[in-house]
Amino acid sequence: MSTVNKRRKFVADGVFFAELNSFLTKELAEEGYSGVEVRVTPTRTEVIIRATKTQSVLGDKGRRIRELTSVVQKRFRFPENSVELYAEKVADRGLCAIAQAESLRFKLTQGLAVRRACYGVVRFIMESGAKGCEVVVSGKLRGARAKSMKFVDGFMIHSGQPSVDFIDYATRNVLMRQGMLGIKVKIMLDSIPGKKGKKPLPDNVTILEPKEEEVLAPVLPVVPIA
Repeated sequence: MSTVNKRRKFVADGVFFAELNSFLTKELAEEGYSGVEVRVTPTRTEVIIRATKTQSVLGDKGRRIRELTSVVQKRFRFPENSVELYAEKVADRGLCAIAQAESLRFKLTQGLAVRRACYGVVRFIMESGAKGCEVVVSGKLRGARAKSMKFVDGFMIHSGQPSVDFIDYATRNVLMRQGMLGIKVKIMLDSIPGKKGKKPLPDNVTILEPKEEEVLAPVLPVVPIA
């Protein structure tokens, strides 16, 4: 068996992930699809689908998840019983950028006003415990001329490695009657999981309360008796 070039393998893995993510985004949009994780073991490939409505992803008696498994297996030419799909519930929907972008997309397709929909999403994100958020909607919002509307709340960073680690980002397109609208959602998390529990921002300063000093009773001098 010939060894696969490392570069080709990385490209093939990236193409597989991108196509799988695109397929699941279209298929599970109404189920609150929030991302996918692929784990490759020596015996099989495990695909973990993160969604807000896991019961809808599984379907009646697991019928939907079996259909998705069959489609993925045939499309990517996996051997029989070598790929397994699982559904995982999103821990906090308000801190997931993909879930909130899909929520905003659904609100706009239902005919809700842009300002009202965006302020509702921003409020929900901040009430869920986010440090900051930013929602941008661009396109033909009202008139014939395209423009952008930005809704910001809380604290947001834009540079450095923490902007990669602490910010969840998602973009979506929604086709309206007047044309295509673009949606961008950025959520800044208060902390991320680390090796020793939750990891805060690198410049986070924790001020400790001063320790209470013990007041010692004065020692009386011993006077010798004559």
